[in-house]
Parts: sequence; structure tokens; C-alpha cells
Amino acid sequence: MKVFSRYISKHLLSFIGLILALVILNIAAFAFTFYNAVSKNFGSISPQNMLKQVAAASSSNGITNEAERMIITNSLWAMYLNMEGSCNWTVNLPEEIPTEYSIQDIAIFSKGYLKDYPVFVWSDVNGLLVIGYPKNSYMKITSNYYPIDTVRKIPLFFLGIIVFDLLVLFLAYSRSKAQISKNTEPIISSIATLSEGKSINLSINGELSEIAASINKASNIISRQNTARANWISGVSHDIRTPLSMIMGYADRIVKDKDASNQIKEQAAIISRQSIKIKDLVQDLNLVSKLEYEMQPLQKENIRLSKLLRSFAIDLLNSGLPDFYSLEVNISPDSENSMIECDTKLITRAVNNLVQNSIHSNPKGCTIILSLQITESKLLLTVQDNGIGISVEKLEELKNKPHYMESTNDRLDLRHGLGLLLVRQIIEAHHGTIEIESRPHEGYKTNIYFSGISKP
Repeated sequence: MKVFSRYISKHLLSFIGLILALVILNIAAFAFTFYNAVSKNFGSISPQNMLKQVAAASSSNGITNEAERMIITNSLWAMYLNMEGSCNWTVNLPEEIPTEYSIQDIAIFSKGYLKDYPVFVWSDVNGLLVIGYPKNSYMKITSNYYPIDTVRKIPLFFLGIIVFDLLVLFLAYSRSKAQISKNTEPIISSIATLSEGKSINLSINGELSEIAASINKASNIISRQNTARANWISGVSHDIRTPLSMIMGYADRIVKDKDASNQIKEQAAIISRQSIKIKDLVQDLNLVSKLEYEMQPLQKENIRLSKLLRSFAIDLLNSGLPDFYSLEVNISPDSENSMIECDTKLITRAVNNLVQNSIHSNPKGCTIILSLQITESKLLLTVQDNGIGISVEKLEELKNKPHYMESTNDRLDLRHGLGLLLVRQIIEAHHGTIEIESRPHEGYKTNIYFSGISKP
């Protein structure tokens, strides 16, 4: 099943999105934190800008008052060295800073520090302007030389690292997803099978073995319950059959008794008819139970459904169909020789239930039509009548209710309920589908679709 895979993908993608959001947040925090340092490096008091401003406001002979105030205000110091290495003038010079320098001294501090003060120099035709910043304000790299080939490779190196990291993350994600799906999809499939009332036997080792054991335990419990329920229904059906046969036998004897009054004979006939209905109802209930719990073995054989419908119609007419009911059989030429693999008795039972539903639902009579045709590569069997039909609400209840309801009235007349449930169970056991159509006073129609048709 792909549901769990989508679930894993959704959450892993959310996790990746969170990582990207954190990266963006970290970049923003880094930019905010180091904004002052960056702005200081490129602002008005940066070494480059200060050198330009002081050089413009000074010469070998002195410095303007405004430039001097700017140096003092920013806690800097400055001096001007002539060609001989002596100071022509100074501003805010610390006591430990000498005023005389050799060429070697100038060569050393011009690229680094002077008495731990980071210094920056500006040369002109008359000498050298030196500006010093407070200790620990700037770090200067004195050995700042690298092969140009190395510098060019740095962006490619970082790009390669990023691509490699992304590839590793993707492979780890794919492997984790595959591993999780491999271990969990059998469990999900088993749960889906279990929800259909079917037993399962799940075998999984490792971390999920306890879950598999719990599912197997639940399956065994459900299987035992289903078996017990089916056996109970079968037992009750068997226990009812004997006394019911006695009731039917005595009722039949009373009907045939010449000494009995007409009223007693009529009551005995009612008892006999209702006993037959109880017998049919019990048989339907027993068969529904066996089909639901897959305890009814199917005796399948290849048959022509057209032949089955004609045989059923002949038997129904020979059994004495009342005059106010009529039966029609319509078989299209393309479906005449179409064959399906099915249990003949069960399919006949399904058709009979639908026909009996039409008969009992229309006591004033109706026309019942059995039709067979091929549509969209499927064999379509239709049982319909032109009777009173049912309301839209009742139709929805029949479609959606998992069990029969209102299957009999006070006289035990079979209605659309248990009979329909049995039909549905039989058709599903043959991997077919069923559709119901009905409107008040527009009749009742049942479409049954069979796949896997063949020709003789």
C-alpha cells in the first residue's frame, strides 16, 4: 500500500523543510549578529576611510583641528613619519609608542602591529601617515599569501561539499524510506485484510515483531469468533428444522383432514405457508453466515448464463406463478453463448431471491423481466420489475446498511433486506458487482456484473 509511503514522505519532507528553514534562520542570525562588525569595517571609521580622511586633512607639517578631534573621539592615535623615520607630528600617541623608527621597523609594523596596536599606513611623497587602533579591535593576518590555484579551487570545493552532503542526505532518506516501507507495509496490508473480516498470518522479525504478533492474535480471535458465530447460526438452523418440519407436517394433515372445518383448514394453511417462509428465512440466514465467513465452498463450473436463466424461468412458471404476474426473458445475441465460472445453485438462488422480492413487494402483480447482455466486456444480468418500487431513503439504506433490516413484516413476508444481502454475498463470492436502482412507482431494478466471461 502506498498510503504509508506517502505518510513517510510527507513527514520527511516536512523535516527537510524544517532543516532549510533553520539554515535560513541561522544565516539571518549570523548576518544580524555580525552586522556591526561588517558595518564597522566598511563604515566611516574603518581603517581605509580613516586613512583617506586624515591624509586629506593633514600634511608632513601638521593636521587640521577637525581631523585631530575625529581621531581622539574614536579612541585612535596617529603620527607622521618623515623619510628619516622621525615623527613630524603626533595625535593622541600612547606612551609606549616610540617616535623614531628604522627602515626595518617600518617594514615590520606596516603589515601588522606596533606594540600590539593594529596600525594602518598611508604613504605620500614626504613620508608615511600611521593610524593606530585600540588593542584587540582588529586582527591582521601577516602571512596572507596563497597560491592562486588554491584560491580558485575554494568555491568549487565548497560546492562539491554541498552537493556531496545533499547526495548523502538523499541516499539516507531513500534508504530509510525503503526500510520503513518494507517493514510496515505488510502490517498495513494485514490490517486492511483484517478489516475485511479475513484471517491473516503475519511473519515479521525485528523491531516490529511485537506488532505482528498482536495483529496475528487479533486475527485468531476474530477468526474464532466468526467460526463460533457461523457454527451457532448453523446449529440453531438445524435445531429449528426438526420442530418446523413437524409443524409443517401437522398443518398439512389438518388441511387434508376431511373432518376439519373450513376455518381450521384455512388457519392450518396459513401456518403451513408461514412455516415455509420461516424455513426459507432460516436457510437464507445460514447461507449468508457461511458466505460472510467464507465457510461455504463454491462448486464452480463453466456454464452458459443464458441457459441458466431460461431453465429458472421454466421452473418458476411450472411451479404456478399467479396470473397477475408475468415473466419475460430477454437475452441479447452477443450474450447467448457467453460463459462464466460460477456455482450454479448459488447463482440460481440469487436470481430467485430477486424475483421473489419483486413478487412479495408487489402483491397486486407486476411484470418481471430477466435480461442478459454484454456491456464494457462484462456480462450484465438484470432483474427488474414495473412494480411500486421503494423510496430514495429506503434505497440508500439498502445500499449502505451492512446487515439486513426490515427483512420481514408482521406476516413474515420477505422484503428487500435479507434477500438482497444474500444476493450481494453470492455475487461478491463470484467477484461480481451489484447495483440497485429504484424509485417510487417506477419499479425495482438490480444490475449484476460478471467479469471473466468466455466463449465455448
